[in-house]
Amino acid sequence: MAPPIIRLEGIAKRYGGHAALDGVDLAVGTGEFVALVGGSGSGKTTLLKTINRLIQPDAGRVSVEGEDVARAAPHDLRRRIGYVFQEVGLFPHLTVGENIAITPRLLGWDKARIAERIGTLLDLVDLPREVATRAPVALSGGQRQRVGVARALAAEPKLMLMDEPFGALDPLTRDALGVDYRALHQRLGLTTVMVTHDMAEAVLLADRIVVLKAGRILADGGPADLLAHTTDPDVRALLEAPKRQAERLRERLGA
Repeated sequence: MAPPIIRLEGIAKRYGGHAALDGVDLAVGTGEFVALVGGSGSGKTTLLKTINRLIQPDAGRVSVEGEDVARAAPHDLRRRIGYVFQEVGLFPHLTVGENIAITPRLLGWDKARIAERIGTLLDLVDLPREVATRAPVALSGGQRQRVGVARALAAEPKLMLMDEPFGALDPLTRDALGVDYRALHQRLGLTTVMVTHDMAEAVLLADRIVVLKAGRILADGGPADLLAHTTDPDVRALLEAPKRQAERLRERLGA
């Protein structure tokens, strides 16, 4: 594995009597695409949010690029980590371009550099540059999600966190955006950690799949390796879900 850009050691988080995370250790190498999967309440999103300090663990250590995130100013940390989530969260009173420009402006970029970055990012996420002057409400759900990706990339981060980023989209848009994001991941040399409930999406997009249950990691590895070697019934059931769906589709369609 490449040198880790993210390292989590002994991460624990409780909510009352419930252990959301229970002693999690995880390293993510530079350039990897890692999918966090598991049932509802397994700890996926909690784990993701400990990386950029949206959630503070009760115990353990999180480091990004060798820095203990507990010692970093949260706003500085989050400006260098891209974050994309399902509902996008674009500001409705700002134009698309103004939404994309939020972090560069906070970092003190000049207007010319910001304008150039907006155009470059709209090209990257396959949106016409004229959408920069439109309000988010004028865009489709898929277009807004592309703007969300552009905004997360605005300050040129090397690390991207994604929490069910395509979950609210229709199947065709979801598939197209997943393929396009994976291409961006490769092209820009990103490191991506993505939470998803969709096992087919995890298998198709990720280099590694980390399976969580009850706040613990059950399995961690490449999709094919996990399927070939796992003996855990819960892990196997998750990994075989896309195959079962494909078989049912063939039966229904008479193929």
